[in-house]
Amino acid sequence: MASIVECSVHPVVLFTIVDSFERRQDQHARVIGTLLGTNVLGVVEITNCFCVPHNESEDEVAVDIEFAKNMFDLHKKVNPAESIVGWYATGHGITEHSVLIHEYYSRECNNPVHLTINTSLSNQEMAMKAWLGNTMGVPGATQGVVFTPVSFKLVSHEPERVALDTLIQGKSPTTKTVDIFSDLNHVGRACYKLQEMLSAVISYVDNVLSGKTPADNQVGRFLMDLVSNVPQLDTEQFEQMINDNMKDLLMVVYLTTLINTQLTLNEKLVHIRQSSSKEF
Repeated sequence: MASIVECSVHPVVLFTIVDSFERRQDQHARVIGTLLGTNVLGVVEITNCFCVPHNESEDEVAVDIEFAKNMFDLHKKVNPAESIVGWYATGHGITEHSVLIHEYYSRECNNPVHLTINTSLSNQEMAMKAWLGNTMGVPGATQGVVFTPVSFKLVSHEPERVALDTLIQGKSPTTKTVDIFSDLNHVGRACYKLQEMLSAVISYVDNVLSGKTPADNQVGRFLMDLVSNVPQLDTEQFEQMINDNMKDLLMVVYLTTLINTQLTLNEKLVHIRQSSSKEF
């Protein structure tokens, strides 16, 4: 059984958890659910999740295990690469019923990760913590589970980053609509951001060489790896590569527009044909 050495969470997981909390029944203080993703040699990547109905009181807790199994089977048909990697719960932290729920998920996967999210927004923040359950006690006698925190990080793929940037634009109460950028606008914004980062790196290197900023060996090694990974291309080859990629992008945009126009024209022709048939 490999121990967890790294844990990462994607934004869609957090959105799903918050949505399930907002849709909960009034009598429920918190919601729980299953975390889906991959676990490769202790490196856990949580990419999806779903809510699991449960009833909880001071004395007992009941989880709809049949619902959890059916939902996992449905998710497995859509994305066979995802498996159960743990479970989540909203609230301040570990409760007396967390051990019982964790025992169930321990039978579904090895070293399940327990993710807690404080949806009360204390201090205008949504605190998140990841836990691992460790068995303690005398072998063959009474044993218990102790939850220990584990570090995790938020990661996102490029499409998720684009969606997050769009959502951030609409956070202002006065902003009712947000315009979606075209592909060319995304390319322009990416080039502008790349130019800013290169300017920051050049400024840092100049300050280190002039003695204004103390040298950092870790940053130096990182910059050396970054430079060594850049392919050695002359100006003409680089411009040719950029132009070829731009032509491919423009071709995709042109074909997309052409297909949309063809579909619209087809719908109008079908509507005209149906209208003519009704008249006769």
